Amino acid sequence: MPKLDHAYVRSQFPAFSVPALADKAFFENAGGSYACGPVIDRLNRFYRERKVQPYAPYEAGRLGGDEMDEARARLAAMMGIAADELSFGPSTTANTYVLAQAFRHHLKPGEAIVVTDQDHEANSGPWRRLGDEGIEIREWKIDPDTGHLDPEWLKPLLADGNVRLVAFPHCSNVVAEINPVADIVAMAHAAGAATCVDGVSYAPHGIPDVAALGTDIYLFSAYKVYGPHQGIMAIRRDLGARLPNQGHWFNGETLYKRFTPAGPDHAQIAASAGMADYFDALHTHHFIRAEADPRARGQQVHDMIRAHEIALIQPLLDYLSARNDLRLLGPRDGARRAPTVAVALDRPAEPVSAELAKHGINCWAGDFYAVRPLTAMGVDLDRGVLRMSATHYTTSDEVARLIGALDRVL
Repeated sequence: MPKLDHAYVRSQFPAFSVPALADKAFFENAGGSYACGPVIDRLNRFYRERKVQPYAPYEAGRLGGDEMDEARARLAAMMGIAADELSFGPSTTANTYVLAQAFRHHLKPGEAIVVTDQDHEANSGPWRRLGDEGIEIREWKIDPDTGHLDPEWLKPLLADGNVRLVAFPHCSNVVAEINPVADIVAMAHAAGAATCVDGVSYAPHGIPDVAALGTDIYLFSAYKVYGPHQGIMAIRRDLGARLPNQGHWFNGETLYKRFTPAGPDHAQIAASAGMADYFDALHTHHFIRAEADPRARGQQVHDMIRAHEIALIQPLLDYLSARNDLRLLGPRDGARRAPTVAVALDRPAEPVSAELAKHGINCWAGDFYAVRPLTAMGVDLDRGVLRMSATHYTTSDEVARLIGALDRVL
């Protein structure tokens, strides 16, 4: 496994050359990452040269449509799915809401959906509202001490065979423990249920191999994966074809249009190909052997990023674990979690994040739309949590600066 070349990585992000940001350590990546250069370049080009109706029979329109198709095809190939199984929407929250409306018409009263209290509200609230339509909502609860989502606790919820969907996160945006998605999917499928995985907090740490995970639906946000503000949804073709069309009736035969009721954002979809550009550039720079298969390239980059981030975040986890004036949420082992670290303090967290900003540490505090897991773990919502989230462009020196700043502020 090659070692991540930090100088090269940071050269791909224009934000690091901005003077006002140069002396700031950015630890709010879970709220939205810096955009990579290829995404910015493609967005700029589209607005300058392609801002017409895509697919029109003239050059600018044809090129605009080609770039939108390229984004869909290349990202889908990285994820191991067919191009038409990937669709774009304005956000993951919006995509989930549209899916829930499709399931609302698809499910029968008395059938059940399993949700968790580990989720961000985007993958919980829309499904829970279907309880008003006669759908039974079953909650798969976390361990209130650790935040762990135990697959053994799912089994009794599936036992009667009435569950039609299990919605759960790849990892929580405050607990951060990486759930065994493939195992959970296999359990759900064996009980006759489809699965919807919220990958928003996982995908920034390596585009997942959705085919290997086996899930029916996988959702994540491009703006947290170095891209534009779009929600990306993978949905298995046979499930998508069974669900009622939520788009214009005349687009119902096109899978990637079935769950897009609003007009797509042409420029941002086209710019999403820059995400594939960036991950491919990482592969070319770091791996000696060229790899023709996009899925294999993506997995190799994923593994390299994960190895780097595990080593990167462990000193912070060790430091926080040793303090007796805070509660670290989620595992203490970096290999078991994403590098998103939330702590409950003995005081309100928001003023602490403001003090850290004075030391050049940019992070934030609050509930991060994770009201359910924080409540389940007994966290005081008025205090909230302090969240510090890294990604592969974060350096070990920045982590050391964060630890030093925490020492002074706490």
